[in-house]
Amino acid sequence: MMQTITTNTLEDTMYYKEIPVFTYKITYPSFTTTCNGDASESINNHYAQLAQKTQGYGRKVLYAQAAADAKYPKSPRPFPTYTLDVLYQITYNTGCITSLYTDTYTYAGGAHGQTIRTSDTWDFNTGKRIRLSDIYPLTPASLYQLQKSMEEQVKERLKANQGIYFEDYRSLLQDTFNANSFYIQPGMVIIYYQQYDIAPYSTGLPEFYIPVNF
Repeated sequence: MMQTITTNTLEDTMYYKEIPVFTYKITYPSFTTTCNGDASESINNHYAQLAQKTQGYGRKVLYAQAAADAKYPKSPRPFPTYTLDVLYQITYNTGCITSLYTDTYTYAGGAHGQTIRTSDTWDFNTGKRIRLSDIYPLTPASLYQLQKSMEEQVKERLKANQGIYFEDYRSLLQDTFNANSFYIQPGMVIIYYQQYDIAPYSTGLPEFYIPVNF
């Protein structure tokens, strides 16, 4: 048993006068399941509504910003097209459990864009999200162990590449920890941090691997 996944896409290029100022591509999943049809319907509605909302934000807010920038006489030519890209990745799909993350990349002028990651782990029996605390006990003792494990992984990576984390990464690992920022792979929970949380832009989105039994 597992879920069958179909990819849906919303995409367009929008113009100001004859200049392509904004382009977007939003991909999102829809599921069929042998577990619980009502659950898959509610999860599918969640992703469809989210995609529509993201598209609306792009077409109204980002397009308006891009068109205003393109109007500006001193804006560079060719105009650096504003971009909104939403891409999802399935990381686990076994039995009635599916886990995935979605990266939303926005470029709105400047040196580089920004990526924000979100993630969901679903139980297709109930239609509800599985929380990190359902897989990994969030007690003071286990959180301490989690912190130590992530610190060790950072130390190992710094041996190979100096400067890929901020110097105060130990306190930042705690301060910016988000219990919703995880997804699962077989035998593993992956905890991730957003850009700039604990590391420079060039490091991307740091991930930490925690073995679990589930």
